[in-house]
Amino acid sequence: MRVLGIEGTAWCASAALYDAETDAVLIESNPYEPDSGGIHPREAAEHMSEAIPAVVDAVLTVAENEYGPDAVDAVAFSRGPGLGPCLRTVGTAARALAGALDVPLVGVNHMVAHLEIGRHRSGFDS
Repeated sequence: MRVLGIEGTAWCASAALYDAETDAVLIESNPYEPDSGGIHPREAAEHMSEAIPAVVDAVLTVAENEYGPDAVDAVAFSRGPGLGPCLRTVGTAARALAGALDVPLVGVNHMVAHLEIGRHRSGFDS
């Protein structure tokens, strides 16, 4: 199974393809870098709306070249916690992509995902 994940909870727009059979991961990211100060939610969401299509397209292009037109079996996305405007942008993009690819859509808790990635990569099983 190959899952295309979209992450954009705050400052970085990312897309990744995870292949469960080979444990391979392909990641493309585009960070939001304000000129000064911290993250402004509206500006971060504007960044997401421009960056998400580009990072998703980059991952899809590589995936389709490597695996063919049925490269993606599901789409996952960060559904929270995070900045509301960014989460809405990512959720909309993920729903549109899952619909276009006719694959299941899975919402992922951002904090649980951090824990699961660490557990998976370390080999620790609780």
